[in-house]
Amino acid sequence: MISASRPEHVLIVGSGIVGIACAHYLSKQGLKVTVIDRSTIAGACSHGNCGYICPSHVLPLTEPEALGTAFKSLFQPNAPFRVKPRFSPAMWNWMWQFARRCNHRQMITAGVALKAILDSAMSEYRALLKSEPIHCEWKETGLLYVLQSEKGMRGFAETDRMLTDHFGVSAKRIDGSELAQFEPALKDNLAGAFHYEGDASVRPDLLNSQWAELLKQRGVTFLENCELQNIEKTGGRIARLHTSHGVLEADRFVIATGAWSTRLGKALECRIPIEPGKGYSVTMSRPDPCPRYPMLLPEHKVGVSPFDGGYRLGSMMEFCGYDESIPQNRIAQLRTSAEPYLRSPSTNETQQTWYGWRPMTWDSLPIIGRAPRLENAFLATGHNMLGLSMATATGKLVAELVTHASPHIDPLPYSPARFI
Repeated sequence: MISASRPEHVLIVGSGIVGIACAHYLSKQGLKVTVIDRSTIAGACSHGNCGYICPSHVLPLTEPEALGTAFKSLFQPNAPFRVKPRFSPAMWNWMWQFARRCNHRQMITAGVALKAILDSAMSEYRALLKSEPIHCEWKETGLLYVLQSEKGMRGFAETDRMLTDHFGVSAKRIDGSELAQFEPALKDNLAGAFHYEGDASVRPDLLNSQWAELLKQRGVTFLENCELQNIEKTGGRIARLHTSHGVLEADRFVIATGAWSTRLGKALECRIPIEPGKGYSVTMSRPDPCPRYPMLLPEHKVGVSPFDGGYRLGSMMEFCGYDESIPQNRIAQLRTSAEPYLRSPSTNETQQTWYGWRPMTWDSLPIIGRAPRLENAFLATGHNMLGLSMATATGKLVAELVTHASPHIDPLPYSPARFI
């Protein structure tokens, strides 16, 4: 356990939502915490996502159908799920490992591990937002999956049945004739929807900024625009970090660098097989009528997020490397994809267009735990599309592992050692 004579110092690399959550739970244990980031606090993938906290999302990306979808996307530049052909041995190895896991047995196995951390995170979010002055548009209105076609309804009904049978997660089915009354912003010619009432949503930028500000007030140090340049090691431990702000020392180190984590694998002496999965969003003024419920449109793979002061459409999964562009055709695609569903799918007053790189692992599970060959280095990364949903449970688990406390969930499925 931590010595009472001097609080141990933990340095967290990465100030996304996962890094912020780790800082929260580590500081609660009485540790001195410093967070550094190469850019601004929560300025990357934690900023422009759809804001879902979704325990219903227990099925991994490694579904049996995903392999065929990925192959077809090689020849479909506008596919919402797309693998862009390019020379990258690391990416093709990642794809091979991903393909090996696209079967029913491994899907269910991964789903069990995802459910454990998602359920824990929801419980922690409720406790956090009940006890702390964080105002982030937290709403427990559930998540609505809207289907345009009867074929889509039948297919999703099978998914819902699988979720019920294997994980005890069930939705309320809403037939098309009842849907417009349930959500007046939807058109009246849709096949129906499934409402997962146990899900919640937030405005992610408000959550990030207010949580980080609260931690600053409680003594956590944040260093922005602080680029990690080198990791100095000695005796199987990290001794210090060389950064653009100078040399930084600490007792323990937590790496929460999202999609960039794979580039630190050599320095950390472990495999971190992450590929960046690029997503986009466009935030605009609220349409009239504006949806009351956050929703997903599975047939077009678009998320719809109504905020108090705005409205966001988000989607896409592009395996295209660390591409920094925002193609206008992708933003236009988000807008047009919502048109079959909503009476007023978008507005002309654009507040922000955004892209982010999701840290995708080939087994759809996050990477949480001690680096196998370094005694004082811990990873908290690889959360795929669910970083926001898993952040609180990740922070709590990291704090338990750092302080040698009994973990509240089994950490084995998320261990970095699984890649040895």
